[in-house]
Parts: sequence; structure tokens; C-alpha cells
Amino acid sequence: MNDLWAAAALLLVLEGILPFLAPAQWREAVQSLAGLKDGQLRTVGLGSMLIGLLLLAWVRG
Repeated sequence: MNDLWAAAALLLVLEGILPFLAPAQWREAVQSLAGLKDGQLRTVGLGSMLIGLLLLAWVRG
């Protein structure tokens, strides 16, 4: 359970980096994502999950 909390904390840190360092570019990226169709967003989400799983498998080795 500690690993889950650590992963959630790391996610929040990583998610906060772009809005902190480049708020204007982050806002543009979010606005462009809002314009995508549902299928496109699902594809982005699936790709993100697969990359995350592969990275986790690699780290856990």
C-alpha cells in the first residue's frame, strides 16, 4: 500500500511541473486536448497507460 501512495505522490509532483514552469504552454496543451474527439482522447489515454505499464515493468525488472 505504501508503494501506491508513493506512486500517487510522484504523479502529483510530475503533473505539477509543467503548470509551474510553463503555465501558458500548459494551458495551450490542455485547450488542444479539450478539442479532441472522444476516440482520440481514449487513444491518448490507452497509450499513456501502456507506456506507464511498460515503464513500471522495466523499473520493477
